Amino acid sequence: MTTSAEARHFIEGELVSSDRTSASTSPADNSILGHFADADVGQAAQAIAAARAAFVESDWSRDRVLRHRVLNALADEVERRTNDLITMLARENGKILAEAGFELSLTAPKLRYYAALALTESGRAAEVSRGVQMSSVPEPIGVAGMIVPWNSPVVLAIRSIAPALAAGCTAVVKMPGQTGLVNGILHEIYTDVIGLPPGVLNSLTESGDDVARSLVAAPDVDAISYTGSTKVGRLIMANASDTLKRVSLELGGKTPMIVFDDADLDAVVPVLTAAVTTFAGQFCMTGSRILAQRGIADELRQRLSTSLTAVRVGPGDDPESQMGPMIDAASARRVNDLVDEAASYAKIVVRGGTVGDAFYHPSLIEVDDPATPIVQQEVFGPVATLELFDTEADAVRLANATQYGLSASIWSRDIDRPRRVGRQLRAGTVWTNTWALVVDQFEEGGFKQSGLGRLNGLRGLEEFQEYKTYAQVTG
Repeated sequence: MTTSAEARHFIEGELVSSDRTSASTSPADNSILGHFADADVGQAAQAIAAARAAFVESDWSRDRVLRHRVLNALADEVERRTNDLITMLARENGKILAEAGFELSLTAPKLRYYAALALTESGRAAEVSRGVQMSSVPEPIGVAGMIVPWNSPVVLAIRSIAPALAAGCTAVVKMPGQTGLVNGILHEIYTDVIGLPPGVLNSLTESGDDVARSLVAAPDVDAISYTGSTKVGRLIMANASDTLKRVSLELGGKTPMIVFDDADLDAVVPVLTAAVTTFAGQFCMTGSRILAQRGIADELRQRLSTSLTAVRVGPGDDPESQMGPMIDAASARRVNDLVDEAASYAKIVVRGGTVGDAFYHPSLIEVDDPATPIVQQEVFGPVATLELFDTEADAVRLANATQYGLSASIWSRDIDRPRRVGRQLRAGTVWTNTWALVVDQFEEGGFKQSGLGRLNGLRGLEEFQEYKTYAQVTG
């Protein structure tokens, strides 16, 4: 839990309250877990001004050794408070303890990776003609605004914060109201980071979207890093055009899990089950489309039906739970309605449904037409569709049949097939005989309507940099 009666913001190096407070409730039972300061546009303006001043007036953008030390110190503090964050994620966000632990296991290493990159430099230099020297080097873009989703708030905040700070930017982060108490722990962590100059990192919790809109509109914010829905991503891109600011968007997904006849179903079924139920399906890379080659379709359907039906749904902080609640009751009802609608045009293989307010047992729906809404829309819940194919060409056609292109997974014992098929998939990440394998060193992002830009890897740093060319005549 947080150490204060109210979870507060972090602005200009201090914990700050708001005139307005909101209650944080457990998605498992609607009990009140605590209260958090709920930011407004005035506090957003204060944070933006602090970030701009720190960028212009402090040594942060020019002192890479300082950035290296601060990012490592932040990693140290995250590790020190890991158990607090895991416990609160399970209670407030609803994910089971193992999933909360997984989220935290990704966080400190990401900070240390970018701490190392803070010490590096890349660019080009040449004598382009006799006596003419030219060089092109990266510089921090300025103030970076970040809009973070509630499904994995700790690691997804750090996924943008770490490269931005490593690049020499300052930051203003809009955290989600659904995880106000988790955010409060993060903000306390920031106050304990030795060497972090005031104003370099500012983070606010908001239950609405006024702060987010102000970040997109503000002339003093030079870049926006957003993770969330494709619908909101389009709005951000349109509104950012007024100031022509840099926009990095990781948006929705409909990950096809392509299972060929020669796949090892003993390995496939547990992973497909996890791909549908991890974070209660509230994950941009949820394996929500299962494409099965016809030769193994009957066995896969039967085994997956058994596995999904057996999933134990319960509170996130209950060690016996295999899947936690959805973020709120409205989300569970929305998913239930989508499945009810799908029953009019598809075959319901496993009918999950709501149990209590926010709990939703997983569903499996067999679909013949990829143009149907349950295939084309991001459900953002524990629902998978099953589609059958005959040939590799059929699999590729089906896999590419939506507006999304974030990720895909191919299951086969054929050593050549995954790369042959993968080259034809319009997706930013293609896994072979696995799912959701993401590492700091390699980029993550989407094709088509799944986003713009990349996070993680070297490209993640470049999202927060501009290139400047110098020319000098030496005589």
